[in-house]
Amino acid sequence: MLPEVTATRYVTPLREGGSLPGIVEADDLGTYVMKFTGAGQGRKTLVAEVVCGQLGRALGLRVPDLARIQLDPVIGRGEPDQEVQGLLKASGGLNLAMDFLPGALGFDPLAFEVGAAEAGRVIWFDALINNVDRSWRNPNLLVWHGELWLIDHGATMIWHHNWPGAAAAAGKAYDASDHVLATFGPDLAAAAAELAPRVTEELLTEVAADVPDEWLADEPGFDGPDAVRRAYVEVLLERAKGIGDRITVGERSKDKPSQAPEWVRVRLDGRAGT
Repeated sequence: MLPEVTATRYVTPLREGGSLPGIVEADDLGTYVMKFTGAGQGRKTLVAEVVCGQLGRALGLRVPDLARIQLDPVIGRGEPDQEVQGLLKASGGLNLAMDFLPGALGFDPLAFEVGAAEAGRVIWFDALINNVDRSWRNPNLLVWHGELWLIDHGATMIWHHNWPGAAAAAGKAYDASDHVLATFGPDLAAAAAELAPRVTEELLTEVAADVPDEWLADEPGFDGPDAVRRAYVEVLLERAKGIGDRITVGERSKDKPSQAPEWVRVRLDGRAGT
């Protein structure tokens, strides 16, 4: 189970995120980025953060530590921003926190070089979880102490918004043409050989167990939280088997004009010619 802390002070909102996460201090003297159950995207965003964050960490990718965090809505009384105040008041109880990385910089693909092996692992992982939010438009990557860190997995596993179609989603391809690391010559074959065997039923069961029951309760079509957890395990386990063969990188511009900025097109064209 994830460790649990209690928020003691709301510091500031992070307006880059659509769900308006905030920096908070907690009773363990730690500082966290908090994501709220009362945000518009709902609890499935937090479920995705837990499943994918814990899975990424288990596979050796750098993801900030996660924690369960209790919030007393009274914290929102002194907040002058009405939007933030409403969010705090709507999120009393259990929320999700991730370790704040002080001094971290947003990833700039023109300023930070990523090796082919690491780029391949990140893209393979994003293909597994069907991450649609790691593009050059919105990298959701940080550079901290000279290393690449993965954040914001709320927009992954889109099949859990339509469970009847989840089984079919397990076999779908992943278009990484717009992925922010596509221009770094990702070694996808090596990533698949390394990571796919590690995505076992046991690992996925352990990861899914970290999701709080209350975020899985009353899911239509399921008997209870454990049945929902099992559904996550089954889809990800099946998807891991052959996703490495269903990833495309840099082919979109062959079919239609690329919407990517010039630096992306130049780097992809150069890679394709090597």
